[in-house]
Amino acid sequence: MEIQQLRYAVAVAELGTFTAAAANCFVAQPSLSHAIRVLEGELGVELFHRIGRRTTLTAAGVALIPAAKEVLRALDTVRAEVEAVAGVVAGALDLVALPTLAVDPVTPLVGAFRVAHPGVTVHLAHPENTDELVQRIRSGDSEIGITELPVVASRLRTVPLGRQELVAILPAGTPRPRRMDLADLARRPLVTQPPGTSTRDALDAAFREIGAAAIVAVETDQREAIVPLVLAGAGAAVVPRPMAALARQQGAVSVSLRPGLWRQLGLVHRDASLSPAARAFVSLATSG
Repeated sequence: MEIQQLRYAVAVAELGTFTAAAANCFVAQPSLSHAIRVLEGELGVELFHRIGRRTTLTAAGVALIPAAKEVLRALDTVRAEVEAVAGVVAGALDLVALPTLAVDPVTPLVGAFRVAHPGVTVHLAHPENTDELVQRIRSGDSEIGITELPVVASRLRTVPLGRQELVAILPAGTPRPRRMDLADLARRPLVTQPPGTSTRDALDAAFREIGAAAIVAVETDQREAIVPLVLAGAGAAVVPRPMAALARQQGAVSVSLRPGLWRQLGLVHRDASLSPAARAFVSLATSG
């Protein structure tokens, strides 16, 4: 089994065709197909179902690809370690973060990292929920996750980053109380994301504690639509304080909740050696 065979197999799995994988790997398609056939011969199983020009993973392929990604990432880490010793500051950092953390802390952390390490390219993914984020880390698609804690999963490490407050935003012109009781918020129509998203789950849990339930006026899976919907008068919403500050600049009213609603943030990564870029990011994120 050769490293290049694993790279080819991962490329086919991700891109869906041998032709696209060959182009992505800068190799002739017959050469890539031959390498895959040799790998399948060595393993004694087929890795792909060939359906016309498209391919899908067999059960053996589903088992192989995550392990192959882990091997390839480990190899990239070794290469980066050697380059770091030689004084080469380059490479890539694969991050994944919840969409509601894009304004804070993701933006300032990535900005500071790029200033400190301008030769490193950052790839940033935004899955919809923590389960998808954890899956990207476990599969090797991303190396570092920025998410809400706790994360309960085997072979993963977490690093706390501190708390973030969730506050209410109301349509422009709404009388602004100094603080809003959760019971008062529960009586208002809300603009919210679907259950399973971190902010919605935190809000539903807070309402359950006071024996209330959300009155959902608009449920959207488009996070970017929440503030415009509130500004249009569709209802109130609960968002992270950094997002509320941006909404306030557009005319929304923001108010703290009583009792306060907070979530613990942190980094998550596999319980394995990190690339130099990932270690530098963790160090930067926890230095404050």
